Amino acid sequence: MMSGYSTADRPFHRVLLHQYLFLLKKYPVLTKSITRLVFTGPLSHYFYHYLDKLIPSNVPYSQIKRLLLDRLMFAPLFLALFFVVISLLEGRNLKSLKDKMKTGYWTALKMNWKVWTVFQFININYVPAQFRVLFANLVALFWYAYLASIKR
Repeated sequence: MMSGYSTADRPFHRVLLHQYLFLLKKYPVLTKSITRLVFTGPLSHYFYHYLDKLIPSNVPYSQIKRLLLDRLMFAPLFLALFFVVISLLEGRNLKSLKDKMKTGYWTALKMNWKVWTVFQFININYVPAQFRVLFANLVALFWYAYLASIKR
């Protein structure tokens, strides 16, 4: 119970946020690690796997085709998902999410294209498949710091 009323009386996103904050306080490193793996790890893993099958390295211009698919399809969708998840965890409503998307999404996407394009070109074309998520996670440490500054 929190604030004098039961869990059943609170919206689901508030319960989720409360539980997340509790776990974050009690187990900060584990909670952050699992949260990062739950959202980005599986999505990235399957995207890279699918990318290798869809555009094998022996296809003409495969390096550019892979990069374009990543930059023009995966990056915009992944960034939108990021905005949705952050809004849910912050307990924001749909209007607030729409406002944030209007004010911050395009700016963040352009910066994503500027920052990530070089790293993703290297990642999807030269990093062995089993290390691509790790490589992206290392770059993401700095990227998420940037997104947090945009969020303000």
